[in-house]
Amino acid sequence: MAVDTVDHRLELARPADAPAIAAMSARLIEAGLAPSWPAERICRHIHSEESVVLIARRPGGVIGFAIMQFGDSTAHLNLLAVDSHSQRRGLGGTLLAWLEASAVVAGTFLIQLELRASNAAAHAFYLKRGYRECGRVPGYYQRLEDAIRMTRDLSVPGSRASSL
Repeated sequence: MAVDTVDHRLELARPADAPAIAAMSARLIEAGLAPSWPAERICRHIHSEESVVLIARRPGGVIGFAIMQFGDSTAHLNLLAVDSHSQRRGLGGTLLAWLEASAVVAGTFLIQLELRASNAAAHAFYLKRGYRECGRVPGYYQRLEDAIRMTRDLSVPGSRASSL
């Protein structure tokens, strides 16, 4: 299923998209760390029935992506990033809303994620969208940086994702 907007298209990633996603992850999420999301790992998620790898594509390439893994009762947002030139235009929120709507359709109402403790922009992004801190994990990122754990319960009235 693809969703078109004025300047980009949301679609499920294909294996050919994995190198671009891996490069964006290394540059935008894993900066200063040894990359832990190479193209091969992303391809495993693309092929997995328990994961969704969603991309935002514009002519010329991938400008955003999100990877969510679904379990029986929870979903885990592994990665979400938007290219620097496309940030602050609602694309990250659009990717997240699409995944949240997918989780509700799948009957999975609890979404969990971790983010780098130093990433104030991401922290504010998730707080604005109804996520709440539920803990910290010391040294989560290669023993170099702590993680903030966040969660959102989509079954709470008024907390449900908007459908796209």
